[in-house]
Amino acid sequence: MALKFKKPEIKQQRLKAMFYGEMGTGKSTCACQFPNTAYIDTEDTSSKKKYAKMIDEKGGSVLASGDFEEILSQVKELMSTKHDFKTLVIDSLTIPYDNLQAECERVVGNEFGRHVTAANKKMKLLVNLLLRIDMNVIVTCQAKKEYGNNMSVIGQTYACYNRLGYMFDLVFETQVRGDKFVAVTKKSRIDEFPMNETFSFNYDEVIKRYGAECIEKDVTTQELASKKQVDEVLRLIDLFKIPEETYTKWLEKHNAETFEELSSDVIDKIIDHLKSKIKESA
Repeated sequence: MALKFKKPEIKQQRLKAMFYGEMGTGKSTCACQFPNTAYIDTEDTSSKKKYAKMIDEKGGSVLASGDFEEILSQVKELMSTKHDFKTLVIDSLTIPYDNLQAECERVVGNEFGRHVTAANKKMKLLVNLLLRIDMNVIVTCQAKKEYGNNMSVIGQTYACYNRLGYMFDLVFETQVRGDKFVAVTKKSRIDEFPMNETFSFNYDEVIKRYGAECIEKDVTTQELASKKQVDEVLRLIDLFKIPEETYTKWLEKHNAETFEELSSDVIDKIIDHLKSKIKESA
């Protein structure tokens, strides 16, 4: 097999960021000002005049829901349905994650943390879609205490799926200092946001550093795999006794955990690949 390495290609990336902090530290204020937001409001923020006005003036619309399955379904719709939204906001993800854990506990129990394992699997599915969607993604989280050795408090972190921070390009801890909102960059893959820097936290500052062109460009949708395509892949996998480790690698290659998460084009290629085995054996 020939080597497949090639020179890295720089691509213009959508903003993928998480804001976490105590209440009243500017998370929602900043998120509301992004353009054309599909604003998933889990904490009744958008019913307040201040936030409703900002969302409306920026061309956004609101879904008030803390139901994880509804949020997951709407993210899939945003990926595959033509629309005018440019930014997806989930404010905050802490609430649906807590609700998801409670539902998983009801279904599988809490022995050995089974409910957390089940909830995290669903959360990973959601985050994979958030990373793939051609939209800016802003996720806010509530804060909780972070503990070090001997259970000493060393600061605060986000109250949500514990691997969430690894998956975003930018993670900001929001604070209030005097009468100003500030953010500390806790994780960054973006040169314009140096690690551990404290900066004035507001929409204009984020846009100035990240670039309006990336934030405001039109969205490209993608058609997700249909039930018919998924059923056909599963039929062929069973027919040829494809090992689980093999098709798991196919999914991982496309940042997916299930065949339902794949785009229609990608799953068609997998179907064609499997059907070629029929011709080879003929």
